[in-house]
Amino acid sequence: MKENFYPALLENEFYHIYNRGNNRDIIFFKHENYAYFLRKYDEYLSPFLETYCYCLLPNHFHLLVRVKSSEDVVTAVERIPSLSRFRQGGMESLVSSIISEQFRRFFISYSQSINKQQSRVGSLFQKNFKRKHIDSESYFTSVVHYIHANPQSHGICEDYKLYPHSSYGRILIDKPTKLMKNEILEWFGGKEGYLKFHEANLNDVKERSMYEIEDSATS
Repeated sequence: MKENFYPALLENEFYHIYNRGNNRDIIFFKHENYAYFLRKYDEYLSPFLETYCYCLLPNHFHLLVRVKSSEDVVTAVERIPSLSRFRQGGMESLVSSIISEQFRRFFISYSQSINKQQSRVGSLFQKNFKRKHIDSESYFTSVVHYIHANPQSHGICEDYKLYPHSSYGRILIDKPTKLMKNEILEWFGGKEGYLKFHEANLNDVKERSMYEIEDSATS
């Protein structure tokens, strides 16, 4: 049976969300593109999602997120007139449809800037972003490591702990942000537990296929 790569996004549930460049093309061309991506992501998705960790690589990205409550989603929708058409229908449909629409708008906005920067045309991202429901504590724990270790797994760097475009190091910085730092650290029993967990799993890629972007995935 073919795996469903596009489950509904349900309130208060965790998801591993990821996507790559169209035809595996580069989506980050300059250092400042990474920061711009995060700013646009914050603009379009933070009203609807809590972000626990992320990693941005030259031609793809990974996010670990939790969908906010339906009440929070409705409140955010009321502040965005262009989303008024989604107020019809059941709450489950509303939450999933709005978040999917916001990802679409986010990708378009980022792509327009990159296309202008690179004098390119056409789609920058694959059409449908992938998402996998995090349905167990062990899955959540494994995905945190998988996302942070991705640059090293792909041979982009020798030590993912030094990679500048992931949440690994930012989670350790005592500075308030929208990133769910305290929740991640508490999950691992504090900073020491967080560091020990990543160190212990540094070379563990045996379960890589559980989380990887599959070439065969289609909508």
